[in-house]
Amino acid sequence: MGSKRSLLLDWAESGRIPRNRIDRALSVSGLYPDSQSWRRFIDRLLLWSGILALAFSVIFFLAYNWDAMGRFAKFALVECLIVAALAGYWKLGRDDIKGRVALMLAAILLGALLALFGQTYQTGADPWQLFAGWALLILPWVLVGRFPALWVVWLALINLSLLLFFSVFPKIWGLLFSAEIQLYLTLAVNTLALAIWETRARHSTWLDQRWATRLLAVAGGFAVTLLMTQTIFDWQDISIVASIVYPLWIGGLYYVYRYQIQDLFMLAGGCLSMIVIVTSLLTRALLEDGDPIGFLLIALAVIGMSAAAGIWLKHINREFAS
Repeated sequence: MGSKRSLLLDWAESGRIPRNRIDRALSVSGLYPDSQSWRRFIDRLLLWSGILALAFSVIFFLAYNWDAMGRFAKFALVECLIVAALAGYWKLGRDDIKGRVALMLAAILLGALLALFGQTYQTGADPWQLFAGWALLILPWVLVGRFPALWVVWLALINLSLLLFFSVFPKIWGLLFSAEIQLYLTLAVNTLALAIWETRARHSTWLDQRWATRLLAVAGGFAVTLLMTQTIFDWQDISIVASIVYPLWIGGLYYVYRYQIQDLFMLAGGCLSMIVIVTSLLTRALLEDGDPIGFLLIALAVIGMSAAAGIWLKHINREFAS
């Protein structure tokens, strides 16, 4: 779809398609959504909105009626909904979007059930244990469901449980797991997940969801960019590693998504990351003395880098379309 759009835009710019026929060309090529596409979009939007509203309404209902309901009634409500959601998935199957959304509902309600258990019996468990246990319990559903959105939720739980674990024990793990090490861990987890996802997507069509891989890349890119930014402003022995990791990460991103998979979004994210790093270097070099001219130079540099990145990405887009 992206290549088709790029090809039509190139034809329009070169004059091969008259300007008064561009809308017609887009409609004929299928780039403009038709009535069926709009109905499918609205149907999916209402389905997801309804499922999420149902899940959150259960949580709010229990919170509002906490004193009025007994503990067995609370557990029965959540557990019956989980069983109903699983029955819906079993009835509809994983090939039906409604069945996969029902499985997502069951996974969300399982987290609510764990929170309800901890609040009712005051187990004293730390928050990271809730999210780690949640991720562990829904893992069989994630494996069976073969649903990219559920995999993303599972990876989010893993990331959150790791971050909360190291924040709960700062004194015990402070030397070994400082803030930089936590960022390195986040980078490693999401980059590894991205590499596995992209590799498996070549053999499993249900994993070929670009929004999911892009979300993982954003998480890894945010971590590595923040590490490099900290290195620039607070040079320490442990931060020196970022000056090696960052070029390797950016180089790998460039090679994979220009020559192997061809994803313009990923390359644009890499450009944004490099603009942030160069801007940080200029800030460190020009604003230490408080010279106001430094702000003007930095602004001009950001404008120039953004324009250069836009021109380069436009060239790459044409290269992908050819």
